[in-house]
Amino acid sequence: MKITFKRQTLAIFGFLVWVMVTLPTVHADEYETIRETLETCATCHGEKGLPKEDKFPILAGQEFYYIYVQLKDIKKGMRKSEVMEPFVEELDKTTLMALAKYFSEQKWPRIQFEGNPDIVRKGEMAASAGQCVACHLGSYTGNSRVPRLAGQQPKYLKKTMLDFKKKIRKNSPAKGSLMSSFSDADIAALAEYLGNM
Repeated sequence: MKITFKRQTLAIFGFLVWVMVTLPTVHADEYETIRETLETCATCHGEKGLPKEDKFPILAGQEFYYIYVQLKDIKKGMRKSEVMEPFVEELDKTTLMALAKYFSEQKWPRIQFEGNPDIVRKGEMAASAGQCVACHLGSYTGNSRVPRLAGQQPKYLKKTMLDFKKKIRKNSPAKGSLMSSFSDADIAALAEYLGNM
């Protein structure tokens, strides 16, 4: 009886080893196919979406759908970006979606920006006058179709808002219309207010 039990145990063990060896390997890195592209992204946007330079946006923790739409708009020429266009023109929809998913899954970082209190107050008043919370929500963290602004790079925010105002960036006509109602000083204050969050 002991011999039979040992044989059964060995047979089961052997079967389990065979199953483990013959099963397809499960990749621990679901982003393996876009690693090279992510390395290119890191040149400006930093590893995991936190850029070293404040002129580039934080992508880590940004909304998935928003990132995807921006990449798609750049690819289709609906959003102009001399820097981004050469990178995205050859990427397919699957890759754009994988990039958006990767960055949206990263933790939103805290930047160490402290705005001038007087300018921040002016920015808060401008945000209230523009009813920015209607789209970006009270915490300015956005939702699937609206970007997070709280804690974003102020220099990037200022340039983006000015680009909307000057009709350089046209992929959101409502945003262009809203920004044209603000002075450049209001826009600078808004950027400090949002970056300070």
